[in-house]
Amino acid sequence: MPPGMAADVPGGHGDGGAIRGKYFRQADKFPGSMPGSLVVPRRFHGEAPSRRTAGEDNTVLMPSHLTEAARGALAADLHALLGDRCSTNATQIEHHSHGESWHAPGFPDVVVFPTSTEEVSAIVRLAHTHRAPVVPFGVGSSLEGHVNAIHGGISLDLSRMNRVLRVSPDDLDCQVEAGVTHRQLNKALANTGVAFWVDPGADATIGGMAATRASGTTAVRYGTMREAVLGLTVVLADGRVIHTGGRARKSSSGYDLTRLFVGSEGTLGVMTEITLRLHGLPEAVSAAVCPFETMEGAVQTVMTTIQFGIPVARIELLDELQMDAVNRYSRLSYPLKPTLFFEFHGTSQDSVSEHARTVQEIAADNGGTAFNWSTTPEDRAKLWHARHNAFYAAVALRPGCKAWTTDVCVPISELARCVLETRKDIQGSSLVAPLMGHVGDGNFHLIFVLDPNNPAEFAAATELNGRLLRRALAVGGTCSGEHGVGLGKIDYLGDEHGDALEVMKAIKRTLDPENLMNPGKMFDV
Repeated sequence: MPPGMAADVPGGHGDGGAIRGKYFRQADKFPGSMPGSLVVPRRFHGEAPSRRTAGEDNTVLMPSHLTEAARGALAADLHALLGDRCSTNATQIEHHSHGESWHAPGFPDVVVFPTSTEEVSAIVRLAHTHRAPVVPFGVGSSLEGHVNAIHGGISLDLSRMNRVLRVSPDDLDCQVEAGVTHRQLNKALANTGVAFWVDPGADATIGGMAATRASGTTAVRYGTMREAVLGLTVVLADGRVIHTGGRARKSSSGYDLTRLFVGSEGTLGVMTEITLRLHGLPEAVSAAVCPFETMEGAVQTVMTTIQFGIPVARIELLDELQMDAVNRYSRLSYPLKPTLFFEFHGTSQDSVSEHARTVQEIAADNGGTAFNWSTTPEDRAKLWHARHNAFYAAVALRPGCKAWTTDVCVPISELARCVLETRKDIQGSSLVAPLMGHVGDGNFHLIFVLDPNNPAEFAAATELNGRLLRRALAVGGTCSGEHGVGLGKIDYLGDEHGDALEVMKAIKRTLDPENLMNPGKMFDV
């Protein structure tokens, strides 16, 4: 057994030490590293984030928080609690070391699969006893390194907590376990007359969506997870279970702890049950695609539409490069121009048509060509399937390359300026970086498609990303509209929040004094 790796627990899922042969080298080869540190290859070459230590051969040290003896004791106690739902199997360890982000993986010491709030509480109590970090994991779709266990410890996989506990169509709410995905939920809501409209694209878990304050294509009409979450069951860092919020549509009773935990990225506690706001199904739905002669015309159409108060359900922007990627990946034939994808919801076809005609007139005034309508459910599904696969379409533009995706959100009046200046930066570089976004609420994304063996590309993307984030903050925007902070946006949180960041850290220290809940994410304490 290699030094620094506990033996696999009897009855578990295989030899956890095997993972080191593939990914790890011994940290004691590097001066100043902790015994038992994990040494992993970079996802990208070039300068690593400042909170990691680089070895002389360009590897990244990801020190486990635990000694070898502590790992063994922790794994034994977890196995006694969970049996074969506690794993140190090499494949499970690797799978839970990363999400979809560009960040270097962080390998947990053990992966657990609870099936109830009571089990989560027991796991967290054991973690507290052993001083082991706890990193919640849903389906691994996060984009800023939230699930990477950068200090080892426990990867707490909530995917088996996937029950829809209650649906109340008359009250337009439901209660689910954290491992339910948004598609699973909407399948369960079929034939009830209601739906859960927050749609991040990926089939993310509700717990993960709440943890990152996710939104997506429909936020312009139905809001984000900030508005959708009515109440929570949360396991705190010492294992206590609390309930926040409730089903009442308004309350002036006490601190709003629900909003505190929504967007906390697992740094304050583990959300195990979520009460959600639902919305009725629209009587009429129509969708359209409209290409524009210029990016400025497309963005101006968005701004005018929102400022006029026209109730669009979705309004998505894709630049020419992203349209090319979508066409190739989804086998479509849209014009290679800046393009808006629209969807309209209403109580009647007449109301939907009226709103669509008004937007069509606005688009025509700004260089938009004829709307390509998708009126059947099948056509709409095809359109939005292509949009939701835009990330993978972008990556496919350069086979063998990796994606680094970033996002900002700005006031709607600043959208045109920020998009156009960002486009100018991209065009002045040699990078492949499609632009798209949920522009109805001022949120847009870049997907840098980078050669992992080219340090110059990584350096150029780092510079361009920094310019994008500083530009957004300068106009009163945010460094992340929906992806969250995780590892990637830590350095910009102080610029955005100022002295309020110290208040956030004080809350973290109060609720998690041992810094065990997803440590190293959002900010350092």
